Amino acid sequence: MITPRFHCTQTLEAVAVSIYCPSVRASDVEINVDETLLTVHINPYFLRINFPHPVLEDDQSSATYDPSSGYLTVTLTKETKGQEFPDLDLLAKLLAPRHVEASKQPVIEVIGSETSSQSELEELVDLTDAISLEQREILEAAENDWQFPQTIVESPSLQLSTKRYYGFLDMYTGYFTHVAHTENDINELGNEAEHCSPEERRAKRLQHEEMKWDEEHYMADYVDDEYIQELLAWEDPEFEDAECIFTENENMTMLNLPRKEYLPTKPQQQNLHLTLLTLLFAYAYDRRTTQHDPTPESAWTICSLIPAFSALDPPPYISLESVPPSIPTPGFTDHDLASALLPSYRRSLVFPLYRSFAMADACLNDVASILAKGKRMVARCLLEMKHILDHHEVYYVYNKIWVDDFCVWIQTSASDEMMLSIAQQLKALAITKSMIGWNIEKLEAATLLDTTSTSDSDDESSE
Repeated sequence: MITPRFHCTQTLEAVAVSIYCPSVRASDVEINVDETLLTVHINPYFLRINFPHPVLEDDQSSATYDPSSGYLTVTLTKETKGQEFPDLDLLAKLLAPRHVEASKQPVIEVIGSETSSQSELEELVDLTDAISLEQREILEAAENDWQFPQTIVESPSLQLSTKRYYGFLDMYTGYFTHVAHTENDINELGNEAEHCSPEERRAKRLQHEEMKWDEEHYMADYVDDEYIQELLAWEDPEFEDAECIFTENENMTMLNLPRKEYLPTKPQQQNLHLTLLTLLFAYAYDRRTTQHDPTPESAWTICSLIPAFSALDPPPYISLESVPPSIPTPGFTDHDLASALLPSYRRSLVFPLYRSFAMADACLNDVASILAKGKRMVARCLLEMKHILDHHEVYYVYNKIWVDDFCVWIQTSASDEMMLSIAQQLKALAITKSMIGWNIEKLEAATLLDTTSTSDSDDESSE
């Protein structure tokens, strides 16, 4: 079955779905409405939409087909007139499977109860507190045929399989089995990408960053920074737009995203937000250095800046003691955000063409601006990243294990309130040069001193 192009509009009383299905017989259309679920089948097209609120198929509802345009328009009445249906432009959210709550039956039925007097309860508590642990075990053993409790010393768990998982919620494996036969220049795990444990991935990433750190390149960019200053002064016009409206191409991309429902735990949910920051940082770096005009090197730049891509090593990372442990409303501390972004800072000073700490700070501000505009802006940036990687013959694989799922998750599970809260904290977050670990401040001071002495020598020689 083919999922057709569609878009939704609403009034105070109804929701209208316009479905593009050219060259079909309108008499063959099948439409079913079940509370929030709308299904439309007209061979070879099939569409299932899950609205945020219930709709009705009543006398005011209608379905009309225009052969000239190829659009079938289904109008359904809102069960609650005047109710706002949010996120009708987020197609991945509308196409996501309907979540069914499992019915929970009580496992204990209270037949009757007796209340003891306060004095009896106090006496029972006193007697219980007076019993030692050994006496308690003897009493329990006497009631249980004199079987004393036995505990088995836990041994470290053994990894019996060589298969390792990675990617979004650790759902993927096998994508790097033949990585040695591809031109994957950003892979830092070598031929062992499929077999490295998370600890080994992190160790290899840190070792690679240390090996690639080039003091001379950084000092040269620090002194000769004329073009970097131009990039820093560039203002992104899209950040000034009041509203983010998806284009037809973006809607088509969202229609082709996987239909998945994610059930992450609370720690996994937090880790996804932290990983999202690293993706947006890499995107912001490429966007600023190309002034939002991607080049053939953009795919390499983005992938090399993201630890979850190049080393399959997503956050959380080690917390930083130098960051004050303030806890904002979403549950992220400054430790969490700073430690998640620190590898991005380091990698921006190691791998790309322009290596500047000021550039990294500008990218951090860009990430905050993207998040402040809400999940639609975040989704648009992820869709642009997906478009860049899809057109690369090797790096498209990172869409499969990371970006596609993020595009779905940000629409179905993220909230504008969470995005705005993180954005506000990022604007106040300070990542200092001392956190990087490469004595950057001393290098800059030595470079300035050398430049000043060289300039004085030139002045004296000219006299």
